[in-house]
Amino acid sequence: MTGGKTWPWIAGLAVLGAGLVLATTLNGYYVFVLAQVALLALVGIGLNVLIGLSGQVSFGHVGFYAIGAYAVAILTGAAGWSFWAAWPVALLVAAAAGALLALPALRVKGPYLAMITIAFGFIVEHGAAEWRGLTGGQNGLMGYGGPSLGGLASGERAVAMLALIAAALAFVGYCLLARGRWGAGLRAVRDSETAAEAIGLKPLPIKVVAFAVSAGLAGLAGGLFAPLAGMVTPGSFAFVQSILFVLVVVLGGAGSAIGPLIGALIVGLLPEVLSGMEEYRLLFFGALLLVVLWVAPDGVAGLLQRLSQHLWQRRETPLMAGGVSLPLVSRVRQGLSAEGLGRMFGGVRAVHELSFVAQPGAVTALIGPNGAGKTTALNLLSGFYTPSSGGFALGDKALAGQPAHAVARAGLARSYQTSQLFGSLSVLDNVALACLRGRLGGLFGAAGLRSAAVQARSLALLGACGYVGDANLPAADLPHVDRRVVEIARALATDPDMLLLDEPAAGLSAEDKQRLAVLLRRIADEAGVGVLLVEHDMGLVMGVSDHIVVLDAGQRLAMGTPAEIQADPLVRRAYLGDDMDEDSRLEAPVAAHQRQLGAELLHVGALHTGYGAAPVLKGIELQLREGELLAVLGANGAGKSTLMRALAGLQRPVQGGIHLAGEDLTDLGAEAIARRGLVLVPEGRQVFPELSVRDNLRLGGFLHPEGLEARAEAMLERFPRLRERLHQRAGLLSGGEQQMLAVARGLMAKPRVLLLDEPSLGLAPKVIADLFAVLARLREEGLTIVLVDQMAALALSLADRACVIEDGQVVLAGTAAEVAADPALRKAYLGA
Repeated sequence: MTGGKTWPWIAGLAVLGAGLVLATTLNGYYVFVLAQVALLALVGIGLNVLIGLSGQVSFGHVGFYAIGAYAVAILTGAAGWSFWAAWPVALLVAAAAGALLALPALRVKGPYLAMITIAFGFIVEHGAAEWRGLTGGQNGLMGYGGPSLGGLASGERAVAMLALIAAALAFVGYCLLARGRWGAGLRAVRDSETAAEAIGLKPLPIKVVAFAVSAGLAGLAGGLFAPLAGMVTPGSFAFVQSILFVLVVVLGGAGSAIGPLIGALIVGLLPEVLSGMEEYRLLFFGALLLVVLWVAPDGVAGLLQRLSQHLWQRRETPLMAGGVSLPLVSRVRQGLSAEGLGRMFGGVRAVHELSFVAQPGAVTALIGPNGAGKTTALNLLSGFYTPSSGGFALGDKALAGQPAHAVARAGLARSYQTSQLFGSLSVLDNVALACLRGRLGGLFGAAGLRSAAVQARSLALLGACGYVGDANLPAADLPHVDRRVVEIARALATDPDMLLLDEPAAGLSAEDKQRLAVLLRRIADEAGVGVLLVEHDMGLVMGVSDHIVVLDAGQRLAMGTPAEIQADPLVRRAYLGDDMDEDSRLEAPVAAHQRQLGAELLHVGALHTGYGAAPVLKGIELQLREGELLAVLGANGAGKSTLMRALAGLQRPVQGGIHLAGEDLTDLGAEAIARRGLVLVPEGRQVFPELSVRDNLRLGGFLHPEGLEARAEAMLERFPRLRERLHQRAGLLSGGEQQMLAVARGLMAKPRVLLLDEPSLGLAPKVIADLFAVLARLREEGLTIVLVDQMAALALSLADRACVIEDGQVVLAGTAAEVAADPALRKAYLGA
C-alpha cells in the first residue's frame, strides 16, 4: 500500500491508542469528558460529510442524535434487547430518517434548508415530550442497558472506549470517502450541480446519501450518549446542541479530515478549562470562539494547512506531452438530430420548430444575434430544459425529456458560457471524475478515480487539449484560458459522441483562439466526435465549421456552408438589421452631420478592463461631443456591454480613464457616476418587477427630487402606453413596455449622457420602430446618447458617429455614413 492509502489508518490508530490509554487511566469525571469529546467528534465527522463535502448545512442534527439515544434506550429497556443489537439499529434508524428528510429538504438550498432542519430538530424534541407511552414524556427514560467490555471495562469507561473506537473508525472512513469516487462526486455536486449533471452525475441521490451517512453517525453517537448519561429526556436534545455540533465542524475546518477532531477538542474541552471563571465562563467561551473564527475563517485545520504550504512546496504532477491523436476510444460515433424542437417560457417562444442534423466527425456551428435562442437550444439538447414540442436524438436513441445526467451518459457532453469547473477539485480530478461517466460505485472506493489507467488518460487529455500547468492545482485557481481548456478536456473524458460547446472562445486572445480552432478540428477529424459550436467570433466560426445553422428569434433562419451563410441576405439582415446594399442604406447618417454639436463631453482613454484574469476591453478610445449620438457596434462578445458597464461604474477599469466634462470618473462608484449624469439603461431592461410603473419612475428620479412629479408626467407624455399601465406591476408589462419604462426611468435621472445597451433586444419590429422614434426625438432635443444595439443599420440611421468593436478593441470609427459603407462592418459581424 502506498503512503497516501495508509496514512488515514496510521493517524486513526494513533488517535485511538492515545484515547484508550486515557480512558483506562483517568478518573470517572474526566472519562465522562473524554467520552463527550469523542461523541462530539463522531457527530462532527458525520456533519463534515454533509457540510464539508456536499456543501449542505443542517442545524437539526440533534434530532438524529436524539433518535439514536431513544432507540437504544427503548430497545434495551422496554424491549429487552442487548446493547450490541440495539446500537446498530440506532445507526440504521437515524440514517433512514436522514434519507427521508433529505428527499424533500434537499430540493431547497441555503436558509430554506437550514430552516427545514431546524424544524426537524424541534419536531423530534417536542415529539419525544408528547409521546409519553414510548419515550416517557418529560420524565424521560432510565434504567436501560449499556455496553460491557467484559473484564476490560464497563459503564462510563466502556462507553468512552467505544466512542473513541467509533470516532477513529469514522475518521478513517471519512478519509477513504473524501479521497475516493464519492468524495469527488460530492464536491463536484457542491461546486456546480449543473456541470456535475453534464458528466453523468445525479445530484439528488448523491446528496441524499451524504445526508443519510451524516445522520447515521449522529444516531450512532446518540446511541452511546444514552448509556453515558444514564437517563434520556427531551431536554437533553435542545437546539443549542445542534449549534455546538455545527461549531465543531466550522471551528475545526469544514472539508478537512482532521477538522472535526480539532473542533471537538475545542468545543468539548474549552468550557472545562474555563470552569474556574464561574459567571464569566460563557462570556470568555464566546469571545474565544469569535477570535478563532476571525483568525481562521477556514477553521484551525485550514490555518494549519496554509502554514504548511509556506513550509513545504506542493508536489507537481507533470503532464503527458500532447500526442498526435487524442486519447479517445476508436469507435463509430452517432450524430445529433433535432426535429421541430421548441421551448416556451410563459408566453415567450425561446426556440420554435428547430430542425437540423449535426454529423459525427464534423463541426456544426449554431449562430445567431443576441437573444436568438442559441443557449436555450443547447440547454434543450443537453437535458437541462424539457422541450415544449418536438424532440432530438443521438443516432437512433430519442433523448427528448430525459434528465441531463441521462443525456450525458448517452453520449452528449458540453461546456458553458461561463466555465463551471469543480473549483475544490484539482485539475486532474476534474478530468478523472468525468471518466467515470456518473458511476461512482462503492462508497469508499477510489479505484476508478485513482487507477493508473484513468490518471494517465486524464493527463493525456489535458496535454492534448493544450493545458501545460500543474495538474494538482485546484481548479478554482486557474486563469481564464486554462479554465476553458480544462473544461473541454473534462467534457472529452466522458468519451462523447457529440460535444456541445457554448462560447468557448469568449475572453480568449487571438493566439488562444487559433489554438482552439486547431483543437476543434482535431476533435472532429481525429476522434470522430461531432462538435456543435455556439460562438460569436465569426472569424473562428467561418474558419472551423463544416456546416452552419443560423437562428433568429428562436427559429431557424438559414443552413449551409460558411460561404453560403456569409452570402445569405437573410443572415446579413438578422445581424445588421438591413442587407446593407447601396440601394437600401438609409439617408439619416448623412443628414445627421448637418446638426450643430457642442464641445467634448465624454472622453474614454486607453480603457482596459475584464473579468478576473480575462481581459475584455483592450485600450478603448472614445470621444463624445455634447448633443451627439454615438453608435457602438460589433458582434456578440466583442465587449460592447462591458464598455457600457465600465462607463456606468459597474465594472472597475484596470487601466485607462473616463472623463465627463473634464472630471475623472475612473475611481468613482456607480452611484456617484449616476449622480454626475452618466446614466445606464442596462441590457435586459431590469425594471423593478414588484413595483408599479409609477414607483419605477419615481425611483429613477430619486437623485433629483425637485420637479419629480413634473418629470414623471413628461415621461408619460413621451410614452403614452405607460400611462395606461401606471399602477400595474412592472413585471407584468410586455417586453416593449418594460423597455419603454427602462428608458423613461433613465431619463428621470436627468442624464447628461444616456447609455442605452441593446434597447431593441427581443422586441417586435413595430415596437422597435416606436422605440427608435422616441430616441430620434431625444436626439433632436440635444440629449447626448451612447447607443449599443444589435440592429446595426437602424442604429446607424440614427447616429452622428459610430465605432465598431472587435475583440475588445475599436477596429473602425467614423461618421455613421462612413461606417455603414465600410466592408469592415460586415466582417465584424459575419467574419467576411
